Amino acid sequence: MKKIFVAGFQHETNTFAPTKADWAAFTSGTAFPRACQGAAMLEALGPTSLPMGGFIRHAHSLGLELVPSMWAGASPSAPITRDAFERIADTIVHDAARGGFDAIYLDLHGAAVAEHADDAEGELLQRLRAVVGMSIPLVASLDLHANVTERMLRLCHAYSAYRTYPHVDMAATGARCLDYLLQGAGPGWHTHARRLPFLLPLNMQTTFMEPAAGLYQRLEQAEAEQSVKLSFAMGFPAADFPECGPVLCGHGPDAARVQTVVNQWADELLARRGEWKMQLYAPDAAVQEALRLAEHATQPVLIADTQDNPGAGADSNTTGMLHALLRAGAGRRFPGQVALGLMNDSAAAQAAHSAGVGAQITLSLGRSVRTFNGEPSDAPLTHTFTVRQLSDGTFPMHGPMTAGGTAHFGPSACLEVEGVLINVVSGPCQMLDQDFFRFLGVAPEAMKILVAKSSVHFRAAFAPICAEILVAKAPGPMAADPSELPWRHLPDSMARLP
Repeated sequence: MKKIFVAGFQHETNTFAPTKADWAAFTSGTAFPRACQGAAMLEALGPTSLPMGGFIRHAHSLGLELVPSMWAGASPSAPITRDAFERIADTIVHDAARGGFDAIYLDLHGAAVAEHADDAEGELLQRLRAVVGMSIPLVASLDLHANVTERMLRLCHAYSAYRTYPHVDMAATGARCLDYLLQGAGPGWHTHARRLPFLLPLNMQTTFMEPAAGLYQRLEQAEAEQSVKLSFAMGFPAADFPECGPVLCGHGPDAARVQTVVNQWADELLARRGEWKMQLYAPDAAVQEALRLAEHATQPVLIADTQDNPGAGADSNTTGMLHALLRAGAGRRFPGQVALGLMNDSAAAQAAHSAGVGAQITLSLGRSVRTFNGEPSDAPLTHTFTVRQLSDGTFPMHGPMTAGGTAHFGPSACLEVEGVLINVVSGPCQMLDQDFFRFLGVAPEAMKILVAKSSVHFRAAFAPICAEILVAKAPGPMAADPSELPWRHLPDSMARLP
C-alpha cells in the first residue's frame, strides 16, 4: 500500500433545528476549518486535532503518499441543503473516479442528513463504490455520535469511532484508521453490528463520567485482547429517521470471533441501560445553586446552557440563561465575575464596533427562536450595555479539542450588563475552548460563574478549572431529553430513553 485517497465530510444534523447548512456554512470556518481541496487540504488539516490531521501525520511518518480530494465540515444544524451536499459529494466522487491509489480513508461524522438524503454518509459511500468498486480497501473514522446505518456498514470495510466525549482523541482515531488499513482492513474482513433499542441523551454520553468512562476504557482493552476492531457509536439523538440511535460494531478477519465479541458487548450494554441518567436544572434553579456554590468556591462554577448548544444544531442565540442571571442579580453579587458565551448576534457585535470600547449602547440582544417543541424561547434582552472589548474574531486556538486551529468568528464584542460579561460573536460556535472567553478579555479562571452554550465539549477545557458543573434546561432548539422531541419517523420499537 503506497497511495491512499483521502477525503472528509463532517456534519452532525439535528432535524429539529431551525437553520439549514448551506454551502456558506462549509466555507465560513466558524467552528471547522474552511472547506479545502487538494494539496491545500493536507497543508490546512495536517497540524490540526481533527481525524484527518492524525491520519495525515501518521501517513507522512511512514512515508506513504496521500492523494487528497476534498474536506468540508460545518457546525451542527438542520439538514444540509441539496446544493451543499451535491458540491461535496460530486467533488469527492469525481476525484476518486480518476483512480491511481491503493486504498481510501474518509474522515466522516456519521450523523449527517441532507434535504434529499436521510443517510448522507451512506449516499456518499454508495456513489464512491459505484466508481471504485467494492474490492478497494475503504476505512472511515466516525464521530462518537454517529448514527451508523446498514448501508454504511455494508459499504465500508471498517470504521473507528472516537472513544472520548469531549472528543480529545480525534487525531488518534484518524491514525488508528491508517493502522487498520496497514493491518489488512479490506475485502477479507468481516463486520458485525448490533443496534441498541433506545436513545442516549447527549449529556450522559460524556466519557468524563460513568458509565461511559469505564465502558470505553474496557472497549479499548477488549480490542487488543480479542483481536477485534470495536466501535461504540452512541448516536446523535435528534435525527428523525429510522436508523437514529446507538450502534456497536466490530471488524476483523475472523467472522465468528467478531460476532461473538460484539454480541457480548451489546448484551452488557442492554443490561446497563438504566445507568444513563443525569440531573438537569431549570434556569433559575441553576443560577441559585451556582450562586450558593460560588460563595465559598475557589474556582468558577459553570452552568451548561445545553439546549442552546450550537454543537447540537442550535444557533447559540437564546437568552433564557441570561435573563435568569439578571433576575437573580448574579452580576451585582459578583460584579465583572459572571460571564456568558458565546452569544451569536452579528447585529449586536457590529453595533458595538460602531460605538467603540467604553461606549454605552442600547440594543436588543439575542433572539426568540422556535424550540424543538414548537414553543418560542425567551424574548431578546433589550437593555443598555457597556462595550468592554472588541475583536475581529480571528485568533489561534490552544484547547484540548482545538489546538492548531484558527477561529473565525467575525466582528465580536464583550458587552457588560448589570455586572454580567457576555461574549458576542457573529456566527454560531459552542464554548469549547478557554480562548473563546480570553480573546475578548475575559479570564475564565477569575470568574465566579461561567455560562457555556454547550452540552459536553466544554468539559475538556473547563472541567480542570471549575469547582462544580451544572446542566441547565433553558428553552432552546436542542432537547436535553430526547423523549421530548416530536418524533415522526423513529420506529415504535425504539425507546426514547434507556
